[in-house]
Amino acid sequence: MSDSVFTKIINHEIPAHRLYEDDHVLAFLDANPLSDGHSLVVPKEPAKTIDELSDDASAAIGRVLPRLTRAILKATGATSCNILQNNGADAHQAVMHVHFHIIPRFPDKAPGGEGLTFNWTAHDLEREHAHEIEDAIKAALA
Repeated sequence: MSDSVFTKIINHEIPAHRLYEDDHVLAFLDANPLSDGHSLVVPKEPAKTIDELSDDASAAIGRVLPRLTRAILKATGATSCNILQNNGADAHQAVMHVHFHIIPRFPDKAPGGEGLTFNWTAHDLEREHAHEIEDAIKAALA
């Protein structure tokens, strides 16, 4: 994996407002935040997408993400947050290093008023198709 901006932050090659760090995870304020407290949580393991991430690095993220979320909510006074992980270029991932956004949301801001909006066009899951997808995923897990 080529060096991403996150790898450079992890390696102290460029500055960041570091919030949390251990042997496996680094969290820092987003340089282009959507709201006050918008933070990024990145594994130190170099993986472009979450499917390339080891179980150990994934577990480390899972242990830290709730703790950071609680701290960010408390520190900012936000009433809720979005936790966002874009996985791959087709999913709008801009930096090709696994990362999670914690984006605090505030009651005095209209939904989507801070730069994060959703256009979630859902459709019905057809029973036959659901069984096909279910079987394919179970086979891939085996």
